[in-house]
Amino acid sequence: MSAANPEVQTIQSSLRALPGDDVRQVMWRFADRYDLQMLVQSARSVARGPVARLVAEGARHTHEWTEEKNALLKAYDDAGITSVFLEPEYGGFIEGPKNLALALAAFELAWVDGGAATGAMAGHLGLSPIHEKGTEEQKAEYMRRFAPPGPGEDREIERSAFALTEPIPYVGVDTGVLGGKVSVKEWKDGEEPILHVEKRGRFITNMAFANFVSAAVDSGDERIKGSCMIILEETDPGVYDRGTPTKKLVHQLSATSDPVFSLDVPADRIIGGYTVEDGTIVPNYSHGEIIDAVFRRTRVTVGLMSAAKLLSAVEPVIRYQRGRYRGGVGDQEGTPRHELGLQQKEDALHRLVDIWATGEASASLGFAAARLFDDLDPLDHRRDEIFAKYDIPKGRQAIRALAEWQDAAVEYLRLEARPEGERDADRFAELADNELIQYLVRDSLANVLCPAVKLWNTGHGANMMREAVSLMGGYGITEDCPGFLPQKWMDAQLEATYEGPEAVQRRQLSVTMRDPIFLARFEGWIREMRRIAGLRPGSGACTLASAMDLWLWTLRHLLEAKDAAGSPLYKGHRQGVTFPMADALCWLLASRCQIMDLIELDEKGRDHPTVAEGLSEYVEFFTDLAHVQAANAAGEAARICSSLVFGYNRHPSWVEDRERAYLGRELEVLESVAPGLCSCAVDAFDDEGDAPLKRGPCVRFDGYEPFTLRRGKLDGCLTGSRLAKDRAALAVTRVTIPEALDYPL
Repeated sequence: MSAANPEVQTIQSSLRALPGDDVRQVMWRFADRYDLQMLVQSARSVARGPVARLVAEGARHTHEWTEEKNALLKAYDDAGITSVFLEPEYGGFIEGPKNLALALAAFELAWVDGGAATGAMAGHLGLSPIHEKGTEEQKAEYMRRFAPPGPGEDREIERSAFALTEPIPYVGVDTGVLGGKVSVKEWKDGEEPILHVEKRGRFITNMAFANFVSAAVDSGDERIKGSCMIILEETDPGVYDRGTPTKKLVHQLSATSDPVFSLDVPADRIIGGYTVEDGTIVPNYSHGEIIDAVFRRTRVTVGLMSAAKLLSAVEPVIRYQRGRYRGGVGDQEGTPRHELGLQQKEDALHRLVDIWATGEASASLGFAAARLFDDLDPLDHRRDEIFAKYDIPKGRQAIRALAEWQDAAVEYLRLEARPEGERDADRFAELADNELIQYLVRDSLANVLCPAVKLWNTGHGANMMREAVSLMGGYGITEDCPGFLPQKWMDAQLEATYEGPEAVQRRQLSVTMRDPIFLARFEGWIREMRRIAGLRPGSGACTLASAMDLWLWTLRHLLEAKDAAGSPLYKGHRQGVTFPMADALCWLLASRCQIMDLIELDEKGRDHPTVAEGLSEYVEFFTDLAHVQAANAAGEAARICSSLVFGYNRHPSWVEDRERAYLGRELEVLESVAPGLCSCAVDAFDDEGDAPLKRGPCVRFDGYEPFTLRRGKLDGCLTGSRLAKDRAALAVTRVTIPEALDYPL
C-alpha cells in the first residue's frame, strides 16, 4: 500500500479472515438460537447451490416461469424456507415470532440473487394478512394448506400471493385507492352471503403458481361497508386468470404477472371476518389496517435484501483488486504489484471501506428492526385485549385516548435511561409492568425503524451497489462479473420501490419521527452514545452523539420556524423540509445500530470459543468501520440540517440592510484607533459608496448560536475519522480471502 500514510502503516492493523457465521451470530443476536443457525445453513445451501447455478446458466434471460425456475419451489420446501413462517401447530418448526427468522432467510438468498429471495418471501407475504388479522378458522385452514406435506400425507402444497396494486394507470397511485370491487351476488336468509369480486392486479409475485390470493378490494355495493381483504382461490367459480408475465429487467427468478380475477366467493373469506349491521356487511378490518400490520414487518425483510448485496460484494471486489495486474508485463510473484494490485492505491481501498461500512450499518439497522418486531409481536397481537383493559376505544377515538398515556411512556423511557441507582425503582417497576405503556414504547420505535430500514437500506444501498460495480472495472458491465454484482445492482433498483417507494417511507417517517415517545428515546440514545464514547473513544460514538444532538435541535426548530414569507416550515405538504429530515435520521439510526452491534460482539464474543480467538482483530476492525460510518452519517446529517435551518431565510440585501456595512473611510479611522480592527469587518462600501459585488451583506447568526455551537462541535468530533478509514483500508489489504467464491462465478 505505497500510497498510504506512513504513520498509519506503523499501526498494528490486521484482519486475518472475513467475518464468519460465528461472528455474525453474536453481532445479530442469534448465537443461542440453534433453530435459526440451522435455517441460515439450509437457506445458504439453496442460495449458493440451485439458485446460483440458475443465474450462472442464464435463467435471468427470460421472463417466463420455466420448469428450471419452478424447481426452486421444491428446494425452498426441502430447506424449510417455505414453512419458516408457520406456527408449529400448522407445520412450522420455529416457536414464537419469526421476523428475525424470515430476515435471516431472505438475507442468505439475496446474498446470491434478489429475485430468488423475493420469490421465497412472496408466499409468506400472501399468507401474512391471514397470519396477522385472519380468524382462527382462516389461519388453521390456509396455513395447513400452505405447509409442505408431512410424512404419510397425500396432498399437494398450496402456494399464495398478495394482490394489492392495480393496473396502470392506477398502479402506485395510493394504497388507499383501489380499483378492485366486491359486491353481494346472493344473500339468502340464514345463509352465508356470496360475494362477487372483480380485481385486476399489477406486478403480483407468485401468480404463475399461486393457488390462493389475498386480494385488497373496495366496496362496490351499498350492502358492504368500506374496504377489506379477501381470499380468492383458483377453484372459485369465475375467472382466475394468472395474467401475462411482467417484462422485468430484474428479479427474473421470481414469477411476476398481471392477473385478472372475476370470482364468486363466500363472505367468510373476508380476512378477519365481518359483522352484519342493519343489513350491511361490515368487515372487521379494512384493507388499510391489514396492510399496515403486514408491511411494517415485511419492509424490514426487503431492506435486508439490499444489505446482503453490499456485504456480498466485499469479497469479489477484494479478489478483483488484488488480481488486477496479474499476468501482465512485469508481474512477478511476491511483489506489491502482484500481491495487492489495485490495493496499492488508496482510492480503491477507501471506496471499498465505504461500501463495507454501509453494508454493516444497513445489516445492523435491518436486524435490529427484525428483533424489535419479534419483541413487539406478542403485545401487538394482543393489542385489542390490552386496549380494552385500559378502556381505549376503537377507531379515531383511540388516538386521543392514547395521547393521555404519552407522558407515562416518556417518563418510563427517561427512567430507563438513568443508571439503576439514580432512578425511582418502584415507579420504574410500575411503568415496566404496564402492558399499554410497553406497547406504546415499542410501537413508537417500530413506526420509525420500519420505514427507515426500507428507505435507507434500499435507497442508499442501491447507490452504494453502483459504487461496488464501478470498482470491478470492465468486469462490472459483464454478465459473468464475479458475485453477480451487476445483476444485484439492477435488482436493488426494484427493491427500492417494493411495498411503497421512497416517498412513502419518507412520508411515514415525517410523521412518526416527531412522536414525543420516540423523541424521548432519541434523547436517551444521545446520552447513551456519550457514555459509549467515554469507554470506546474510537468507535465514532462521540461523532454520532453530536450529530444526533444537531438533528434533534433542528427538528424542534423546524417544528416552530417559518420561512421568509411567514409560512410554517414543518408541514405535511412541505416535503422539501420533512423528507430531508427523514433521510438524515436514517443515517443516524443505521450508524447507532452498527455501534451497538460492535459492542455486542466485544462484550459477548469472548463467551464463544470460536469467536474469542480472533476477537480483538474483529473488534478493532469493526470499531474503525463504525467510526467511518459515523463520520459519513454526521456529515450527511450536518449538511441537511444546515441547509434547512438557514435555507428558508431571506438573504440580507444592500437596500434593506445597508446599515450593516462600513464605508471605506470609516474603516481607515477604526484602523488608526485600533490596528487590526478593520479585519473583523466583513462588508464595506468603497469611497464612492458602491457595494461589493455580491448579493448583500454576509449573513449573521443572531439567534442561531445554539445551532452554530452544535455544528462547530460536530465538526470537531470528526477528529480521527480519516485515520480510522486509513486503518480499515490497511486491514483490507491484509485480510485472507478464499481462493474462489463458494458459488458459480
